Amino acid sequence: MSSVAILIETIDGVVPKSAGELATFAKRMGEVTAVMVGGDCSSQLTNYSIDSLVQVDGVDVSKFGVPAYVDAIAAVIAAKNCDVLLVTSGARGKEIAGRVAVRTNSGVITDAIDIDSEKIATQSIFGGSTTVHSQVTTPLAIFTMRSNSVEIVEGACATSVEKLSATPSTATLKAEVLALEPLVKGGRPELTEAAIVVSGGRGTNGDFSAVEAFADSLGAAVGASRAATDAGWYPHSHQVGQTGKTVSPSLYVACGISGAIQHRAGMQTSKMIVAINKDPEAPIFELADYGVVGDLFAVLPSATAAISARK
Repeated sequence: MSSVAILIETIDGVVPKSAGELATFAKRMGEVTAVMVGGDCSSQLTNYSIDSLVQVDGVDVSKFGVPAYVDAIAAVIAAKNCDVLLVTSGARGKEIAGRVAVRTNSGVITDAIDIDSEKIATQSIFGGSTTVHSQVTTPLAIFTMRSNSVEIVEGACATSVEKLSATPSTATLKAEVLALEPLVKGGRPELTEAAIVVSGGRGTNGDFSAVEAFADSLGAAVGASRAATDAGWYPHSHQVGQTGKTVSPSLYVACGISGAIQHRAGMQTSKMIVAINKDPEAPIFELADYGVVGDLFAVLPSATAAISARK
């Protein structure tokens, strides 16, 4: 049985559901230790299968960023003799995982969509055309797990929080964050966390109003193809694809997106895919579970009205 550490990150003080997904994956392998850095958020973890809660003090992640997370995680791994670390995939998660791997001379697998009790990870690569099963052979195995890849299995959580003090490394202290400018967020879900994503592409001609209205009727996040973001029609922070964000929602609606391999790489593992495109030969239809051949500016308003009428 393994000793598995999971990193609990918060967004504006709120624990995202990806924490429950990490706990679900971790419980398959053994005892689960939740690592909290910069504050105690244990009250938000009560429904997850977590055997021990560790709050790390002595490092300031707001001041020293990712290196401070690495100091904290390394301290927990040493104290708990962990042989597995799970982190949510994302820009920061992958950087943390990579730095911990270098610090501990360990192997790392990124963007896994599944992992079993033997620590064998599953990855979907080459735009979803190939499934790979791989395993880390070093004493500490590090994995970043893609959000929305597993249904959360609820369980009992430890009730006491263990305090652990970590010391910032010399390298961590060499660079300090002097100022932060938070991203301006709207009322929609975070793209990588959302259960439903509605994305627009070249077919919007730069007008995302119909896409946004449809997304809002579903309580969905809004994404965009590379063609749309490169044209300046939508922020690059919403780009879905190989050079953007990878999403695995329960429902993905592609509106006016041709389905180039670059885009497919970022959404192919979605549970259900619906495509709306005027071109019946668009490659996106090869991937879609359901397809609508039509003008998105005619299809989306009708769909939005129908959904709103049912509420």
